[in-house]
Amino acid sequence: MTAAQIQLPEKLVPVFSPPRGAFRYRCLYGGRGSAKSFTAAKMAAIWGYAEPLRILCAREFQESISESFHAELKAAIASEPWLADAYDVGKDYLRGWNGTEFIFRGLRRTVNTIRSLAKIDLTIVEEAEDVPEASWLALEATVFRQPRSELWAIWNPRTEATKGADGRWTGSPVDARFRKNPPERSAIVQVNWSDNPFFPPGLDELRRREQERLDPNTYAHVWEGEYLTNSDRQVLGGKWEVREFTPAQGWDGPYQGGDFGFAQDPTAAVRCWIADDTLYVEYEAGKVGLGLDAYATFIPARIPDFAKYPTRWDSARPENIDYISRHGLPRSSAVTKWPGSVEDGIAYMRSLKRIVIHPRCVETAKEARLYSHKVDRLSGDVLPDIVDAHNHYIDAIRYALAPMIRRREVKVEASTVAGLI
Repeated sequence: MTAAQIQLPEKLVPVFSPPRGAFRYRCLYGGRGSAKSFTAAKMAAIWGYAEPLRILCAREFQESISESFHAELKAAIASEPWLADAYDVGKDYLRGWNGTEFIFRGLRRTVNTIRSLAKIDLTIVEEAEDVPEASWLALEATVFRQPRSELWAIWNPRTEATKGADGRWTGSPVDARFRKNPPERSAIVQVNWSDNPFFPPGLDELRRREQERLDPNTYAHVWEGEYLTNSDRQVLGGKWEVREFTPAQGWDGPYQGGDFGFAQDPTAAVRCWIADDTLYVEYEAGKVGLGLDAYATFIPARIPDFAKYPTRWDSARPENIDYISRHGLPRSSAVTKWPGSVEDGIAYMRSLKRIVIHPRCVETAKEARLYSHKVDRLSGDVLPDIVDAHNHYIDAIRYALAPMIRRREVKVEASTVAGLI
């Protein structure tokens, strides 16, 4: 029998060395590039290699397999030839030849389905910061029925949980459950990029660039796994919320916009509506490394009937617009820009009564949290300048709304001139 040597970040060795069942919970939290998701995926695959298991991979929002833990597991399995030989990895499934089965579920719409699952040996909750208390209660009541069943949670902290005088917790449910009030038989570890010996140079280059251009609190949240405490610096702070909705007859729109991706930036496309002085972001589609030849299939698969409606794209890439308009997206056009169009766009969005983001638009909601003003590093003063980061979906929204933004700007200029006459 040949023994395999598994390489893990040193900080995670005590978490995963004990055998299955030694802990009830194994929790990893921290910032980007920490290898927490990859390590959890690899260890789950190894456990499934050692014995046949039923492994549930859950997250709060999951519209498709592409938005699940499937890609992380696929990469982890491919990293070891002996693991690759042990699994049948399909486009929308993952099974071990020994009978191990991975199940992928979103919690928001399928809590009742999860309640019906039987004999779950391991549950992995990815992006656990987004999971509300109701989903935790339903999930835990289901997945701890096996003798050695475990739950692993993975997240980047955003909101700190606080305990009121009445003993009730407010804020992040995952923070309250595992950091503020850790359960028995649990291993809970913070892990960041600096703890990852396999941290890739390309990602470190991105980290260094964002360290220079992001305000310290946003950088600390994204890369160091700290709570996001810069709400006063957020460009859209206090204006937006995540809520389900269905466009009604009489709403203005749909308005569609798109931002082209580059080396490490995603292509981003959105569909939104306006009603009762409120902006509704209904759909999003995005991916890093999306080739132009894939736009006509990838985006409409996530934004229904996308090709039927006008879409305004970043005018900095006219050759891209020419290509996609001739290859499946004929109603694509370049957005009109003008000096100060970014500031005018943000002013227009903030002038609306509310911005409502559908729960399926996960990346748009993330950007709404992270899109920030620059902060003076010495004084800590919030500056009017906007950080050029976490703005791909926000830019797509601005492009979609460009006619209304331009019309508002012209009206303001006209009223100013009239006042001087």
